[in-house]
Amino acid sequence: MTTPTLDRRDFLKGALLPAAALPLVASRTAAADDQPPAAGPPGIIDTNVHLFDWPFRRLKYAQTNSLLAKLKKHRITQAWAGTFEALLHKNLDAANARLAEECRRNGDGFFVPFGSVNPVWPDWEEDLRRCHEVHRMRGIRLYPNFHNYRLDRPELARLLELATRRSLLVQIVIEMEDERVHHPIIAVPPVDAEPLAAAVKQIPQAGIQLLNGLTALQRKGAALGQESGITFDVANLEGTGTVGRLIEGKHASIRTQIPASRLLFGSHAPFFPCEAGLLRLFESPLEKEQLLPIMRDNAQNLLAGRAG
Repeated sequence: MTTPTLDRRDFLKGALLPAAALPLVASRTAAADDQPPAAGPPGIIDTNVHLFDWPFRRLKYAQTNSLLAKLKKHRITQAWAGTFEALLHKNLDAANARLAEECRRNGDGFFVPFGSVNPVWPDWEEDLRRCHEVHRMRGIRLYPNFHNYRLDRPELARLLELATRRSLLVQIVIEMEDERVHHPIIAVPPVDAEPLAAAVKQIPQAGIQLLNGLTALQRKGAALGQESGITFDVANLEGTGTVGRLIEGKHASIRTQIPASRLLFGSHAPFFPCEAGLLRLFESPLEKEQLLPIMRDNAQNLLAGRAG
């Protein structure tokens, strides 16, 4: 039997009320196997959210409880959370401690905290240790452009080595917003991710995910696209049906083919509306074997066995 797909029209029919989107997915995927519908729809793991205040404007869902309610309304069952405070605060350990406590107090495990480490600041190894041993985090999130370092710095390779020893996933944020709308006093161009290909060869066991990182493939991304140790979220993938075209290697501006096994759902909420990520995912005519890994399975596998 041919596996049914979920296209934009089907999704919109079921998504006028947001919580109706994923029951549609459940019924489609169950029908594909000639089985009765599951008791509940498959959930989504959102690998790219932030807590607290974006420094440059107010966001509608900056309050953790309101973001929690919004994500749950859209059938998101887990969210990997960084902190906006990591961008400009000098004391990253304090920012990480606040993030960990906020995640503990809200959602009963819904938010998985990802602390931040700046490998070119003094005593960063202690920040990494505390993320792992004190806050029991399962990964860290890096902001090379806001923290003003390139990915060919030897400290970055050292960080990847130490994080891998601790079984920590490393998320690297390529951009936070389009550089054309930055505050004029802030110069934070997108991160040049090309050096990561060499770093992965040196530390093949490292778990690395690029957040808002698909723009990196529009420039010098051929090497990145070929490295199976690097995964991507789809938060900043633009255009109609682009997830499917990226998987097929037919994207208009990204010539590298990225299999579904290396793509994870990310909304970049609350900076982006989480609905935008859902539409981006479901408007592409993906088969069940492609859709479910992006929704949850790839994230579960990436985090399996990590610290926490």
